[in-house]
Amino acid sequence: MNATYWEIAVSDAAYATLGAFVGGLVIAGALVWAVRLGIRVRRREPDRPKAHEQPTLPESGPTYESREVREPNEVPHADEESDRLTPHQLGGSGTKRSEKQERSRWGSGSGGSFGSGGPGNT
Repeated sequence: MNATYWEIAVSDAAYATLGAFVGGLVIAGALVWAVRLGIRVRRREPDRPKAHEQPTLPESGPTYESREVREPNEVPHADEESDRLTPHQLGGSGTKRSEKQERSRWGSGSGGSFGSGGPGNT
């Protein structure tokens, strides 16, 4: 073997090429292992539900969203100033159903939202 070929074979470029090749093999092996692991895990999972096991609509038909106007629920006051209110005394929600269920509208002559180009309140 010629000395020039020997120097090229043991040079830094050869080590870098060999390192890249080994690194590629390691990454490819890790990917193959991950896919095989995923297949094994998926086989252990229960089967997907059949068509007759899927949820169905209730006999009354589909449910729709309801809209209502809500207003703040007043916080009750304690009997004495030294008493504390507990969570169950405050009630379940911070709002309650409003007596007036009409949607509020913009007043006539108002500009609407910011930047609408209207004249604004005059």
